[in-house]
Amino acid sequence: MKKIFLLLLFPFLVHAQNNSADIKETDWLTDYANAQEVAKKTNSNILMYFTGSDWCSPCKALKKDLFDTNQFKEVAKDYVLLYVDLPRKKELLSAEEMKQNKALLSQWNKKGIFPLISLVSTEEKELASLSGYGSKVDVEKYLDFLRKNSKM
Repeated sequence: MKKIFLLLLFPFLVHAQNNSADIKETDWLTDYANAQEVAKKTNSNILMYFTGSDWCSPCKALKKDLFDTNQFKEVAKDYVLLYVDLPRKKELLSAEEMKQNKALLSQWNKKGIFPLISLVSTEEKELASLSGYGSKVDVEKYLDFLRKNSKM
């Protein structure tokens, strides 16, 4: 009986492991200074993603429908990715990261819109931004936006 259970469970475990490996391929930085440094070295723009990971339903849907896809991973190669999370549960971030993210919010997302993607140059100028997310229909809009604003 245990062997049958394990045989039935095995495909699910393999699939779960593959999904988590895919997500890790897209490296999101969380430190702004580090993102600036990498952007300057690679002559890339910073893709800043403002999210409320524990409370923003459209943010969660955007992550699943866009950021966790191979299409995004391909487009993301042209950017330095910066994940700016502002969760309601303060214990999800260090005090230092929360302080940094609040400062980034006041500088780059003054209206407090979630989700928001802001493209920032190495000279710290906002090049373009895109906000909101309704459904999977919007995924192509985001991909087109990222392709259009790519330096490559």
